[in-house]
Amino acid sequence: MSGLDIAEPRHLAASNLFYRDPALYDRVQSDSTSASSCRALVHRHRPGARTLLDLGCGTGRELELLARHFDCIGVEFQPGLVDYARRTRPGLDIRLGDMRTIRLDHTADVLTCLGNSLSYVHDNQDIQAVFRTFAAHARPGTLLVLCCSVAPIERDEPQEAEVETGSDTAHVTITYEWDLRTQMNTMRRHWVFNSGEETRDVIRRRVLGPRELELYATLAGFDVLQISDEIGAGTLHGPTAYTVARYR
Repeated sequence: MSGLDIAEPRHLAASNLFYRDPALYDRVQSDSTSASSCRALVHRHRPGARTLLDLGCGTGRELELLARHFDCIGVEFQPGLVDYARRTRPGLDIRLGDMRTIRLDHTADVLTCLGNSLSYVHDNQDIQAVFRTFAAHARPGTLLVLCCSVAPIERDEPQEAEVETGSDTAHVTITYEWDLRTQMNTMRRHWVFNSGEETRDVIRRRVLGPRELELYATLAGFDVLQISDEIGAGTLHGPTAYTVARYR
């Protein structure tokens, strides 16, 4: 896939420390509100929903929370994350698969794609393929909840952060680049651990504007109900937003 070869899982893992260390990924994301936001949106637009299919479920952290309220299946592209999720969350039904092509012969009340998973799909045709996958697992009334980048993160100066890894502390320096032509937002991180170890990673995310998301959804048979951030329904500040759509 252009920009980042998502067609090869090991390239994704090499590009992102979190994918090489899923336990660290879980720890850093422990305060994420994505699952609760998703549940609130489902409650608002599809009360009574019972089944949920999550495409791009990662370590299964959000899926585990959603599984308290729905009968869930998760799909993840990277074998390392699937292995970790199955080992640490054995009660979850997690399948290995590519969200551009997977077909489970199964429909659900709710389809989710959270954690910026869609932002790692860079090519227009591949994005269309993902939306065809959404449609293939939908029936009339199925709710689609997406969380993805809708505006770039731009910083004039590097961002500094301290990250607790569990056994160590890392000082992380983060810089951002924005390529308007390709709509690619690149985040570069330099990790320096107290142990003296250093590593770098590069994360490239495709930014999809709200009108683009509406177009992809409409072409796949969905009517967009809402595009908003976590501040409240009807508001949109970026850089990340929730898109909610219903299958016709």
